[in-house]
Amino acid sequence: MDDYPLLNLFWTMLWFFLWVMWFFLLFKIITDIFRDHSLHGWGKAGWLILVLLVPFIGVFVYVVARGRSMHERDAQQVKENEAAFRSYVRQAAGSGGGGSADELTKLSALKDKGDISQEEFDRAKARILA
Repeated sequence: MDDYPLLNLFWTMLWFFLWVMWFFLLFKIITDIFRDHSLHGWGKAGWLILVLLVPFIGVFVYVVARGRSMHERDAQQVKENEAAFRSYVRQAAGSGGGGSADELTKLSALKDKGDISQEEFDRAKARILA
């Protein structure tokens, strides 16, 4: 440990952290290039070549040129994911306990009107709950 002072350890950790953040930014930009529906084939290919062949300049130019729209696409993706999740929850809740509860309510209303007898109500209730 005497050969590697604390300050050198700090600098090594800082450079490692920056290296990891660089790759995170690079992958984020590549993902954004492919997710953008307004950018077509040659545009995507051009940005991808720029980002991969001249990484530092390409990434910085991409962030400056398309940073704002990158945020808008992220926000749109979050909204779409949330809407899909809410739709799934509504569908799952509707087909699960909510559906049998509605059927039991209708069955109870029929019994209260006198349209079905108590025995028919009990059989139908057992069938719904089974």
